[in-house]
Amino acid sequence: MSLKRIIGSHFANYREAWEANRLIAKGKIHPTLSKVYSLEDTGQAAYDVHRNLHQGKVGVLALAPREGLGVRNHELREQHIDAINRFRNI
Repeated sequence: MSLKRIIGSHFANYREAWEANRLIAKGKIHPTLSKVYSLEDTGQAAYDVHRNLHQGKVGVLALAPREGLGVRNHELREQHIDAINRFRNI
């Protein structure tokens, strides 16, 4: 699994999605984003993706005022923070 990447939003059936979530929870898969936009900057996010001005995946904070609010295991996140931020500011 260390050489595989999950790309896209329709990658799996229910069982495969459950297994992917289990691996993320164990710290075996590190979700990475190259950039996160605020809800107000959704248009810019779409433009950047359309023009291929981004590197990797981008996210939009739809209901959160800032990043990290959904983190439940801060110790596990800190162990893998370099991998999580691997594509930031590229």
